[in-house]
Amino acid sequence: MLQEYFDSSKRLQTLRDSPLGAATERFVKELADARYARRTIRGYIWSVEHFVHWVNRRGVPISSVNEVSVLHFGQHLRHCRCGRRRRSHAVEQVHCARMFLDFLRRTNLVPAATVESEVPVLLRGFCRWMGQQRGTCSRTLENYRLPIADLLKLHGENPVRFDARSLRQFVLLRRQRGEGAARNCATALRAFLQFLSAEGRCSRDLVAAIPTIAHWRLAALPRYLQPEDVERVITACNVPSPAGRRNRSILLLLSRLGLRAGDVAQLRLADINWQDAWIQVCGKSRRQLRLPLSQELGDALAAYIRFDRPDTAVAEVFVRADAPFRALSHNTISVIVDRIFRRAGIIRPSRGAAHLLRHSFATSLLRQGVALQDIADVLRHRSVTTTEIYAKVDVTALQQIAQPWPEASSC
Repeated sequence: MLQEYFDSSKRLQTLRDSPLGAATERFVKELADARYARRTIRGYIWSVEHFVHWVNRRGVPISSVNEVSVLHFGQHLRHCRCGRRRRSHAVEQVHCARMFLDFLRRTNLVPAATVESEVPVLLRGFCRWMGQQRGTCSRTLENYRLPIADLLKLHGENPVRFDARSLRQFVLLRRQRGEGAARNCATALRAFLQFLSAEGRCSRDLVAAIPTIAHWRLAALPRYLQPEDVERVITACNVPSPAGRRNRSILLLLSRLGLRAGDVAQLRLADINWQDAWIQVCGKSRRQLRLPLSQELGDALAAYIRFDRPDTAVAEVFVRADAPFRALSHNTISVIVDRIFRRAGIIRPSRGAAHLLRHSFATSLLRQGVALQDIADVLRHRSVTTTEIYAKVDVTALQQIAQPWPEASSC
């Protein structure tokens, strides 16, 4: 693989005779498979060679290389006097060294990071238990980790020390960060205490000590866009580029089918049935549902997949426009939608731009006379009560049931 990037036989032999010559060649093959540009790969080879040379000069065993080594390498680059040719910027060389370290760990040439050992034992056991017994996804567990880790840091890892008063005070202090943070903390601690009681490490009565954070269902109005604003957002995405056409397909999935950002990120090529014109989605509720593939949406997806999607083995539909061609995460999709909103000049009435399109889709269905139960099925709500909030924006229906305000009686 290296001979494809260097013509000099002496140069190739020097690279292959280095302490990590074989690993460097496999690393280069991985970059080539990820469709990195030839010029980029050549720069990475120089950076890896520089990093390995610096490690050897310091007498550090390869098995001991870690993140600290990469940081020290970055400091070395500021005043490099080792005679290595600096073909790229210091920041790029550090980035490449970090990528190479990750490769060495994945190929078991360097021990894996010990971050997991820093996680409290109780918290690790809780995450395993939630995954095995309740099938909780990793994203939900990430939301639970922080309050539980703070609790263990404050009161220690001995559940015997937990008492109702300290637990209640811990949750109530969380309210200083907002009602949402307090509710998430209360939910996480209830699940954590249920795990401890199931393991026989604390009394089940402690679960009842977690206070309920007041929240009135349907108290707020759903945030949504008018149909003309949704069309403005879609029009703003008509950028004649592979990324622009990809982003337009993403917007159509969010606005025409009411998908979540996570649904779009998880959508796979195998989930699209072109012959029968439907796509299959399975979101956080784990309810699989087939949704119709309209002509507009089908044309956009087909054009992106045929002409703009990079040639990669990734199973997901939406991938990065530049190497490495990895699948887009739900956070990346949210960022993409947020940028398009700003380009369209739309002032968002709420924070989540991608979810705002989902609300707008549901509101539009309701105004067209679609029943709440049907909307709940399309949105994959577990209960129609979750969908009832959209009834508050059906002004026409509300006018029919509104009672006249009684006239004030004269004294």
